[in-house]
Amino acid sequence: MIWIVFAYHIASRLAYVLGVGFTLRRQDRTGFVTERHGVEGGFQRFRRTAALLMGNDAVSFVVLCIVSANTLRIGLPRVLVPGVGVVFVVVGILTKLWAAATLGDGYYWRNFFAPADPVPSSGGPYRWLKNPMYTVGYLPTYGLALVTGSVLGLVAALFDQTAILLFYRLVEKPHFEVLTSEPGSAHPPSRGTAPGRRL
Repeated sequence: MIWIVFAYHIASRLAYVLGVGFTLRRQDRTGFVTERHGVEGGFQRFRRTAALLMGNDAVSFVVLCIVSANTLRIGLPRVLVPGVGVVFVVVGILTKLWAAATLGDGYYWRNFFAPADPVPSSGGPYRWLKNPMYTVGYLPTYGLALVTGSVLGLVAALFDQTAILLFYRLVEKPHFEVLTSEPGSAHPPSRGTAPGRRL
């Protein structure tokens, strides 16, 4: 049962990262979504699908941590590990909320559909971190794994973060490099990009 849930979560993460990544790369190259549905219609259709994939991914991670609870054995005081997990969850969620508030609609990769939209601000947590959503914003996954004492949760958290960082490197970063380097672009280069959300 645990291994089925683990496999389902890995499949969910791959569906999210590959599905969103493929769609955004294709949109970037050909504009196929906006051609068929217009900028706003195309973005809203994409956003609904991306939210569904993200939600499924998040739920599968929580279920994995629950079904594989109490499998982590570390020679530390029993209260310490969940306590560190709670701190991770709180810091990660607060960072994600701050980053999401800074990004606005960029949270769901809107400028892949409307490149004329401003590149997201380099304010908020982007002032200090290049990519707070995919770095510090992933602390809640590790935190939940620690709170539940799930070894497979920790493995899945590491896999999830690695997958989203590859997504950033292969899909988002090239897109924003083009947006910020085009001659006559009104978009000044910024440290921050518009990473999508992930719990």
